Amino acid sequence: MNKLASFSNDADRSQLAADLLKQMGLDGKTLQAGDLTVRSPVDGLPLGKVKTSSAAAVDSAIAQSVQAYERWKTVPAPRRGELIRVFGNKLREHKETLGALVTVECGKIYQEGLGEVQEMIDICDFAVGLSRQLYGLTIASERPGHRMAETWHPIGPVGVISAFNFPVAVWCWNTALAIVCGNSVIWKPSHKTPITALACQHMFAAAMAELGDAPVGLSQLIIGAVETGTQLVADKRMALISATGSTAMGRKVGPVVAARFGRSLLELGGNNAIIVCPSADLDMAVRAILFGAVGTAGQRCTSTRRLFVHEDIYDALVGALKQAYAKIRVGNPMDAQTLVGPLIDADAYESMQQTLSAVEGKVIGGERVLEDVYSQAFYVNPALVEMPAADHTVQEETFAPILYVYAFKSLEEAIRQHNDVPQGLSSAIFSNDIREAELFLSAAGSDCGIANVNIGTSGAEIGGAFGGEKETGGGRESGSDAWKAYMRRATSTINYSKELPLSQGIEFNL
Repeated sequence: MNKLASFSNDADRSQLAADLLKQMGLDGKTLQAGDLTVRSPVDGLPLGKVKTSSAAAVDSAIAQSVQAYERWKTVPAPRRGELIRVFGNKLREHKETLGALVTVECGKIYQEGLGEVQEMIDICDFAVGLSRQLYGLTIASERPGHRMAETWHPIGPVGVISAFNFPVAVWCWNTALAIVCGNSVIWKPSHKTPITALACQHMFAAAMAELGDAPVGLSQLIIGAVETGTQLVADKRMALISATGSTAMGRKVGPVVAARFGRSLLELGGNNAIIVCPSADLDMAVRAILFGAVGTAGQRCTSTRRLFVHEDIYDALVGALKQAYAKIRVGNPMDAQTLVGPLIDADAYESMQQTLSAVEGKVIGGERVLEDVYSQAFYVNPALVEMPAADHTVQEETFAPILYVYAFKSLEEAIRQHNDVPQGLSSAIFSNDIREAELFLSAAGSDCGIANVNIGTSGAEIGGAFGGEKETGGGRESGSDAWKAYMRRATSTINYSKELPLSQGIEFNL
C-alpha cells in the first residue's frame, strides 16, 4: 500500500509530515517549536520548524557520547548486535511510513524512499551477523614458544555527517556497524532534512529501551548548519568522523580531523561514467543509463554523469535514449506514476542552469517545468548533452540530472577519458565481450571504487564496501570489511615459553 496514496497533490504537506511522525510514535508538535524552518522540495513550502543544537548542547552531547562509549565497549559484541536486530525490526514495522517521510522531505519518488529504508534494514541484518564475526588473525611467530595475534577493538565516539540526498540510509550504514563494533554515535544530518533524522533517532531510542541495558547517549542527534558540523569535526573526543557530501566539504573536514590525529571516513563527489561497447545489449544499457542519470533527479553521488558510446552504435543508442527521455514523467514524487521528482532547492536549480549555459555541446532538455503548479519548487526536465570530440571530458560534478554523451573509437581511449577526472566513485561497462569486461575491471581499467559490468552506476547493494578513490575521499562504508574503519587494530605477541628470545635473533645479554 502506498502511504501517500490518500493524499492529493495539493495536500497540506506540513500536516502530512506531522501525521507520519505520529505514526512512528513522535508527537506531531515536534515540528512546531524550533528555530530552523524545514521546507519540502515537493512544493517549496514549510514542513515545520525544528530546534537546532547550541554549541553548549553539542559539547554536552559529545561528553555524554564519551561516557556511553566507555560502557558500551565492554558489552559483548553479540549483545550489541541484538540492539541492531531490534532496531531493524522497528524499521520493518515503519518502512512505508519512513519511506513516505523521506519522499516528503527530500523529494525522491516514493519507490526510492522505500528503497532507502530497505537499505537500512539490509545493513541492520548485515551488522547483526557481523556482531559474531569481528574476526582477528593468528600469525606465526619466528620465535619458539611464541604466538602472534591481531585483534580489533572499539575506536571511540563516531560522528556521522550525512547529506540531504540519502537522509537516512547513510546514517544507518555507519551507525549499524559502529554500534556492533562497540562505539557510540553522534549524528549531524543535513539541515535540509532533519525531520527524517528525528524519526530515526526516535526509533533507535525505542530499540534501546526495548533492549534495556544500552547506555544513555549511545546514539544522539545534533541539528544545525555548517557551524554545528564544524564543532563536531574539530573536537578531539570524536575518534572517527564519517562525512558524506561534496568534495569541497571533504577538503575542509579532512585536514581538521588530521590536524588532531583523528580518523576520517570521507564519502564525497562522483563524476560517474558508463561505457557502452558494440556488443552490448542496447535495451539493457538504455534502462540502466536512464535510471543512473535521472533517478533521484540526478542527485545521487553515484548518478551517471558521463556516457561513452562506441561510434558504431552511437546513433542507435543515443536515438533510443532520446526516445526514453521523452517519456520521462517529471512531477510530484508522491504520485506513483512519477519517475523524476524535484531538485532539492533553488540553489540546485541555479547550479544546473549555470552549467548548461556554459556547456559546449548540444543540449536537449534541462528547462524548468511545472512552475505554474509549484511556483516555489524546482522541477526540471533531465538534460542530455551531446558533446564534441575532446581530449578531456567534463571535470566537475553538477548535482542535477545532466548526462554528457561522448563517442569513442577504441575501448582503451574510452577508459583513458573515463579515468581522466578528479573523482573516482562508480563506473560501469556494457559489453558481452568478456575481454572488454575483464579489461575494464583490471588494473588497466576503471580507477573507481565501484566498477560494474552490465549494470549501471547507481543502486549498490550493502554486501559490498561502498566508496571511491581520488577526490571521492577513499573511504569505505557498508559491507565487506568496511567495519574495520570503526575499530582499532592491536597486534599482540604471547610468550608461553620459559625463554626470552629477541626478534631478528638479537643478542642482548648482561
